[in-house]
Formats: sequence, C-alpha cells, structure tokens
Amino acid sequence: MVEASKPVVIIDPTDEREPIKRSLAKRPEHISGTLGLLDISKPRGDKFIDRLEQLINEQMPAVTVKRYMKPTVSKPAPHDLRQQIMNECNFVIEAVAD
Repeated sequence: MVEASKPVVIIDPTDEREPIKRSLAKRPEHISGTLGLLDISKPRGDKFIDRLEQLINEQMPAVTVKRYMKPTVSKPAPHDLRQQIMNECNFVIEAVAD
C-alpha cells in the first residue's frame, strides 16, 4: 500500500528561466503482478538492483520480479528491450548506481 505522505518536490537540474510545472504520475494503491528492474549498465548497478530485489521479495512476496539490462549506459534502451519490458511487466524501476 502506498502511504500518503508529505508533498514531493521535483528538482529539475536544467537551466530553465521559467521552470516547467511537473507532477508525479498517479501511483497505484497496491503493486501486484510483475515488476521489472532495469539495470542501465552503470557500474555497481547490479549491486543496487540485488538489494532492491531482496527488499521487494521480503516486503511484497506476491510480486514477481524480472530483471533486464541495457547493453550500454550511453544510449537509450533498444526498442526491442523496451517492448519486452512493456509486454512482460506491470511496473518497472529503472536503476542507476555508481
């Protein structure tokens, strides 16, 4: 269950003289089904995802976790990989690390 909490402040690092108003997408009350973890190929990203997967398995045992990896950090995920994630997952977390 997603808790109602303090408002989230989104910080945009771009140099916008007049910042664009942004808001978070609506969050589901419950996570179920399959959750994808996308490693973007940054160093130690796998360590971060290992821990994240462990926490998800402990706290949401009914959720299936599938892992994916981009071939390189310097380019967007290939179309086929994005399509596969979209077809196989209800949710996705894109993980970075260094």
